[in-house]
Amino acid sequence: MLFTAAELGQLLNGVVEGNPDVTVSTLAKIEEGTTGALSFLANPKYLPHLYTTNSSVVIVNKDLVLTGEVLCTLIRVDDAYSAFSILLEKYNTIKQNKSGIEQPSYISQSATVGDNLYLGAFAYIGNNAKIGQNVKIYPQAYIGDNVKIGDNTTIFAGVKIYSDCVIGNNVIIHSGTVIGSDGFGFAPQADGTYTKVAQIGNVVIEDNVEIGSNTSIDRATMGSTIIGKGVKIDNLIQIAHNVEIGANTVLAAQSGVSGSTKVGENCVIGGQVGIVGHITIAKGSQFGAQSGVHRTIEEEGKKWNGSPIVPYFHSLKTVNSLPRLPELERKVSELEKQLKELLGRK
Repeated sequence: MLFTAAELGQLLNGVVEGNPDVTVSTLAKIEEGTTGALSFLANPKYLPHLYTTNSSVVIVNKDLVLTGEVLCTLIRVDDAYSAFSILLEKYNTIKQNKSGIEQPSYISQSATVGDNLYLGAFAYIGNNAKIGQNVKIYPQAYIGDNVKIGDNTTIFAGVKIYSDCVIGNNVIIHSGTVIGSDGFGFAPQADGTYTKVAQIGNVVIEDNVEIGSNTSIDRATMGSTIIGKGVKIDNLIQIAHNVEIGANTVLAAQSGVSGSTKVGENCVIGGQVGIVGHITIAKGSQFGAQSGVHRTIEEEGKKWNGSPIVPYFHSLKTVNSLPRLPELERKVSELEKQLKELLGRK
């Protein structure tokens, strides 16, 4: 689709500087721009590219002071990064604007589906499932019996949603993710074997959640595993049975949350963080990558790091001291030797 600089300026509430009639049809990095491309400049490190780019239009901050001639048309906005993210979202929406029901696919006669459903080939919708308005379900997705999916939700290819799970509005679930698989529940027996404990609960994913690819969220033993509103979950994450993740918390790749743990709102969990089960994490907690969270966190808004976790700045001091350990060991050995010599003289 073609857009003029004037149209983009109006959309972004920006000021056009240059030719308002120049058109763009694609997006590009400023250093890789070509004629007909739209770029943005937010990081000062890329400022030199503004004077050499071949992009037709570049979005910049209103307070940017030019130090040379630019050949492209500028759109000045309050925040170039935020403005460009708006355009990326609109571009992505247009690109993924699929509709209709492809064949072969299956919808149970007892299922109900809303208007403007997209159902990809080889997708399956089970008995008594309820699908909202404007839902997109990509090929080879599985929607189990009694599943509820809200409006404007996108289920990408190969996602599996087990029976009885509830998915809210405006949710995005990326390929390969499994929602509602059995929690890891096994009862040890006297003879050393394990008996499976039936997992009869479900998973509830609230509105505006995004879940990355190849993530697993286990159903509760009883009750619900709950992912709160606005939570953002990266790829390759494990969330165990009966876990509760508070609203607007973010989890980076390869992290794991063990069973029955409650994570508060607005937490930030870095990559490869491991959290033990049956604890509570206070609102606003932040954990550095590869942290091991072994206990309940009661203080809100604190930063933690290390395994086991310690306060963030304490961990930095520890890390900074590590390179000096060999020298400290050598000095201690020398002092021990000197002490022995002094004691031997008496």
